[in-house]
Amino acid sequence: MDYLLTVFLSTLTPKFYVALTGTSSLISGLIFIFEWWYFQKYGTSFIEQVSVSHLRPLIGGVENSPPVPGFSANNGENETNRQSLSECKVWRNPLNLFRGAEYSRYTWVTGKEPLTYYDMNLSAQDHQTFFTCDTDSLRPSDTVMQKAWRERNPQARIKAAYQALELDNDCATAYVLLAEEEATTIIHAEKYFKQALKAGETVYRKSQHCHPQNSQHEAQLRRDTNVLVYVKRRLAMCARKLGRIKEAVKMMRDLMKEFPLLSMLNIHENLLEALLELQAYADVQAVLAKYDDISLPKSAAICYTAALLKARAVSDRFSPEAASRRGLSTAEINAVEAIHRAVEFNPHVPKYLLEMKSLILPPEHILKRGDSEAVAYAFFHLQHWKRIEGALNLLHCTWEGTFRMIPYPLEKGHLFYPYPSCTETADRELLPTFHDVSVYPQKELPFFIHFTAGLCSFSAMLAVLTHQFPELMVIFAKAFFGMLLSPFNFIMEKIKRFMPSSLWHQLTQI
Repeated sequence: MDYLLTVFLSTLTPKFYVALTGTSSLISGLIFIFEWWYFQKYGTSFIEQVSVSHLRPLIGGVENSPPVPGFSANNGENETNRQSLSECKVWRNPLNLFRGAEYSRYTWVTGKEPLTYYDMNLSAQDHQTFFTCDTDSLRPSDTVMQKAWRERNPQARIKAAYQALELDNDCATAYVLLAEEEATTIIHAEKYFKQALKAGETVYRKSQHCHPQNSQHEAQLRRDTNVLVYVKRRLAMCARKLGRIKEAVKMMRDLMKEFPLLSMLNIHENLLEALLELQAYADVQAVLAKYDDISLPKSAAICYTAALLKARAVSDRFSPEAASRRGLSTAEINAVEAIHRAVEFNPHVPKYLLEMKSLILPPEHILKRGDSEAVAYAFFHLQHWKRIEGALNLLHCTWEGTFRMIPYPLEKGHLFYPYPSCTETADRELLPTFHDVSVYPQKELPFFIHFTAGLCSFSAMLAVLTHQFPELMVIFAKAFFGMLLSPFNFIMEKIKRFMPSSLWHQLTQI
């Protein structure tokens, strides 16, 4: 056996070893590149996924779907699934900017598009839902506007709006489109919205009288209500942007009283931001007392505003060194817990508030608990955190402690449901390509990527050494193979000792 091994190894030339190591390096490199691409696209290892999904059942493994932590009953599991779906739902940004007066101006200055096609398509769907109904065919101007909302080209939409106004000078939705997209300043947009309000109120009163007649009139009333609420909200936002903050607050409060059932529009988030600008913290607390309820959906605006109010009570006197010596007071503990709660809900926000990550214009739609929501919140609320002395310092000292309470955020939360795993994909669709999307939790490279990278590097190094020092590497290769085969030779010697010589001779002949 030793003789056969010696003969076999002696027939191998250095070129064989160069080809062997080079081929191994190429194959492992291709595997590494594919693994890296698959991980970047799907967030998991292809080799690991194939092993678990296909090889494990073949070798007798049983693949059980683990229950969601904290929910053992079927009802609880279904509720968790529904919660995960709702967490990944895309919402209209309550504080979205004006396309003509703000987004377009950014494009003129920087040459960059702040809105993605996906985001704008969602807005087009919103407009068709809010501003159209089955009775549009009865009014020619509404028929034109129904087509206008479907147009992709902004100039085509603006042209259609003017056509609608030629047919009916009181077409409220035409004024809305012009205010959003043609107006290049907030003052110009406000003038259009005032015209839309006048026309919208007239149509709304007519729809109210026709409401009891049939289902078509109900749909028309719903549409006219949507138009009126939208216009009043945007007028309040214009007043806020133009510095008439008390007027904006009054308009928002009146709107919430007049249409209390439209709470899903999150007008209270506009109100919170305006009250913070007025530094009316008692009024902010009153709004939070109503909307920061366990039965109502949360948002970054709710959680971080609650944390800001608690931080305000202690931040001007807070010192990490003093706190470490004497311990935290009750008020400081409450503030830290509120920050931990907010960070658990949306862990992307602190980096924007602490200016560790650059801000961009917020998108028109956001994903709750995602990077898009963090951008939208920080864009408007960073100034409110800066205004309160020591608030950002307290946030800086305490926010990272949240992650010790939720070491496995995708599996189990502390105060909220587990962090949804769908946020990265949706945020990449909502946020522009020039923005570095924040990902939580940070993905660790799978073992097989490290393994294939190491294998590729090692085999490439062997190929280079074999090419440069062929004789020396052949000696090492023969010694290496000899060491690998030595246990086999030992076993064969034992078999030969106890086996009859005639049988051994027959086996060796084979």
